[in-house]
Amino acid sequence: MGRQDNSGTRGSRPKVSGGGQNARKPGREPARKPLSPVFRRRRLFVGAALLLVIAVAVGGFIAVSSAITGGQPSTDPGGSAGASGQAAPSDAASPPSTAPTASATPASTPTASSCEQNLVTVTAATDKAAYAADEKPLLSLKVTNGNKVPCEVNMGTSQMEFLIISGSDRIFSSQDCQTDSTDLVKTIAPGQTETANFPWLRNRTVQGCALIGARPGSGGSYYVFTARLASKTSAKAVFQLN
Repeated sequence: MGRQDNSGTRGSRPKVSGGGQNARKPGREPARKPLSPVFRRRRLFVGAALLLVIAVAVGGFIAVSSAITGGQPSTDPGGSAGASGQAAPSDAASPPSTAPTASATPASTPTASSCEQNLVTVTAATDKAAYAADEKPLLSLKVTNGNKVPCEVNMGTSQMEFLIISGSDRIFSSQDCQTDSTDLVKTIAPGQTETANFPWLRNRTVQGCALIGARPGSGGSYYVFTARLASKTSAKAVFQLN
């Protein structure tokens, strides 16, 4: 058999241009060149500087925002703040209470200034209805407080008189021979009585205390005793001298 000619086969193969070890394979990117240490340090320095600038800008914005909104430091011991960022006061003012409160009011104490003088009465009395020839009558002036409060009453000799008459004859008055007079203010409790006593010597008197030799009659004569205190005059008290 004759030798085959391979020249036709070789001519049908595709040719790859730029063949060899440096030929780029289809579909792959060329490998990047590694960064130098100097360039890497420069990038790190620039990044750190940029972060510092951002931090300063954010801090300044917070300070300016706080100044604009009027933020104040919290006075709450726990350091808590409200939702608006402002400090919540630790002692909030409580609304006024509308509930009634009991107040201790002292009871009013009755005083003598509220005493009604028309309820103060004067009474005349004797210790006996009839006296023997050697007995001396004891005359009594009694002051009774008919008020429900205490009363101040002047029971001094300047205010009182013991008067004895018989018919139309003025027999005796304690003021006729009174050398001095005094005031004696006493506080009389409600419903109570104060008494002033005067022993009568069975003598006669006249105004100015002139001497009188005559004596009151006896032998069963009746006499009327009347007590007076200031403007108040008692009812008559009748007694007998034997």
